[in-house]
Parts: sequence; C-alpha cells; structure tokens
Amino acid sequence: MFVQEEKIFAGQVLRLHICASDGAEWLEEATEDTSVEKLKERCLKHCAHGSLEDPKSVTHHKLIHAASERVLSDARTILEENVQDQDVLLLIKKRAPSPLPRMADVSAEEKKKQEEKAPDREAIFRATANLPSYNMDRAEVQTNVRDFQTELRKILVSLIEVAQKLLALNPDAVELFKKANAMLDEEEDGRVDEAALRQLTEMGFPESRAAKALRLNHMSVPQAMEWLIEHAEDPTIDSPLPGQASPGGAEAAPEGASEAAGTSTGDAGDEEPRDELTEIFKKIRRKREFRADARAVISLMEMGFDEKEVMDALRVNNNQQSAACEWLLGDRKPSPEELDKGIDPDSPLFQAILDNPVVQLGLTNPKTLLAFEDMLDNPLNSTQWMNDPETGPVMLQISRIFQTLNRT
Repeated sequence: MFVQEEKIFAGQVLRLHICASDGAEWLEEATEDTSVEKLKERCLKHCAHGSLEDPKSVTHHKLIHAASERVLSDARTILEENVQDQDVLLLIKKRAPSPLPRMADVSAEEKKKQEEKAPDREAIFRATANLPSYNMDRAEVQTNVRDFQTELRKILVSLIEVAQKLLALNPDAVELFKKANAMLDEEEDGRVDEAALRQLTEMGFPESRAAKALRLNHMSVPQAMEWLIEHAEDPTIDSPLPGQASPGGAEAAPEGASEAAGTSTGDAGDEEPRDELTEIFKKIRRKREFRADARAVISLMEMGFDEKEVMDALRVNNNQQSAACEWLLGDRKPSPEELDKGIDPDSPLFQAILDNPVVQLGLTNPKTLLAFEDMLDNPLNSTQWMNDPETGPVMLQISRIFQTLNRT
C-alpha cells in the first residue's frame, strides 16, 4: 500500500473552533505545521463572501486568537503561533483602508491653509502702502515708559502730603498709625539672621565681622564664610558698611524731632493729636528711608566712584547695580533731588486725580498712605498694592487718569 510522505511526518491534528463575523461557527481540523494563510483559505470556503478565485479575499481577512486577542501572522504556522487544540479563532474581514484624498480635495486644503496663514512682510507693506506713516522709534517708546515712572513717583509724593493733611483731621488716625509704627519696628531691614550669625560665631568669627559678612552676602552662610576668610587680613574688615547709620545716630533724630515739635506746639491741647500724628508720620518716613545694598556700594566704589555718588545712583535706580553704573557713567538723569519733588499742584493731571471720588475716599484711609510710602522706596511692591482690595482701586484710577491725559 502506498502512503504519502507528508502523512507519515505530519504533526498533531488540532481541532479548532472557527467563528465568522456573520455568526457562522464550525470545527476546522489542521495539523500543527499548517500555515495560518492555508488555514485561512480553508476557513473562507465555509463563508459565502469568500472565494479562492478572488486572490484578494485571503489578504482582506485575518484570523484572531480569541483568548489572547492576537492577530495571527499569515507567514507563521499554527504551532509557531502557539495555537492549542480546541482554541477558538475568529475570522474577521479587515477594515478597508481610507481612500487617498483626491487632487481637488488636496488643493482645497492647501488653499485653506494659505488663507489662514499670517501675511509676510511684503504682504503687510502692500496692504498698508496707502496709510500714513508714523515714526515709532524704540528709543522714544522707552523714554515714554521712563517718564511715566518718574511722573508716578511725583504723583505719590504729592498725594502723600494731601493724605497726611486729611488724616490729621481724623481722631482715630493717631491710634491707627501708632499700630502701623509698631509694625514697622518689627520689620526692620537691618536685622541679621540670628541662626546664620550663630553658625559663624560658633566657627570662631567675631560677631561684628560675621554680621557684616552676612549683610554683604544676603544672609548666605557659605558666601559669608568665604568672604571672612578672603578678607581676614584686610585692615578695614571691622569698619562699618558704607551708608550704614550707627544706632545712636538713628535714635538721636527722633528725639530731636520730638523736642522741636513740642517747642512749636506749646501747650495747646487741640494741637496735641495733630502734632503726635505728625511725629508718627516722620518716624514712618525715617523707617522707609532708602537703604543701599552694601555689596553694590562696595562694588561701585571699587570702580572709583565717590560714596555719595554711589548712594545717589543706587537710590535713583532702586538698588540695581548695573543701572546705577549706567547712571553714573551717563547724564545722571533723573537727579536725586527730583525724586523728592511732587507734581505741580495746578497741573490738569493732579487736579483730575484729586477730583476722582475713588481717590478722594482712598486718601482718608491710613492704609493708602502706607502703600504710597512703600511704593516710593520699593517700586517692585506696586503689584502687591494693586491687588489689595483697599488700595487697588485707588492705584487703578490714578493709572487710568494718567494714561488718558497722556494720550491727549
């Protein structure tokens, strides 16, 4: 009897459950070495929509292992795909690929993109050729911004004087500003970080030198230690920092001012609250006085500038060392004297500000005066006061009035 060779060496026969997408189910027998493509051809014979005469029919279908949800590869065998006896396979028709866009559609899409594209430089010039030209020099714009900052400072100086006169008439203002004065006492900028100072003194550095090093290095212990080691042999290491007033001098001014105020007021009982409020205003102003960055002072003095010039430069430029250096090398505008000058009381700008009801109401609030004082010496804090519910509306009205009159 003749037996075919493939029958002798055939692998194990597996019985597989086939499920088609139309709901048909049947058992298909196949050996382990049968390829997935051959099995798919045999499965398509059971389906009405499949035929071996259509060469695309096999490529348009796929077999999926139901348990693992894997798509079986046509080039591999059932054994290689780890298909077991009694496994369930799904015969699914592949999704047709999306048709390629027609040339007309492509042209329409490109045209739409071109319409939405921003115009180039030449297109802008063509579209604006008939419009009158304006000279918008960048240097001029920068000058306008700088003038606004200078004018705003003048406005604040004048408004502080008005607010002081109004608050002097308020019987509760004295107590309010006493509390404000106490708060300022707690926020003295001259304090040294006690923990950082203790670290340096425990290393053996004298307390006065350690405090000076911390002030020069923004309370950074490692940088202060490096500075102390580097300047250990410096004969001026124990000299006070430039621009730093002694404690005795700082206390003498208030006492003298108080005595002068007492002499001028005499024994008039009605004037005592007003004089007391005036003294509080003076104390607040002294505590808000400009304090130069000691490190910037030393750096600029090492360039050859005089200490007074350096202090003026840092005050005008809000402790910005690079800007202060440019001021010293330039025309030195604005001058330090201009910082303390207020706006012309007869100017339309100042009259418009004082006529605003929101500003009038805000000037009777002690918090507004403190905000003006703070912004004079710390312009970067203006954002904080703009967001404050009490002082924000006042600052907004001042800004709007200035911008409106500046355009006209």
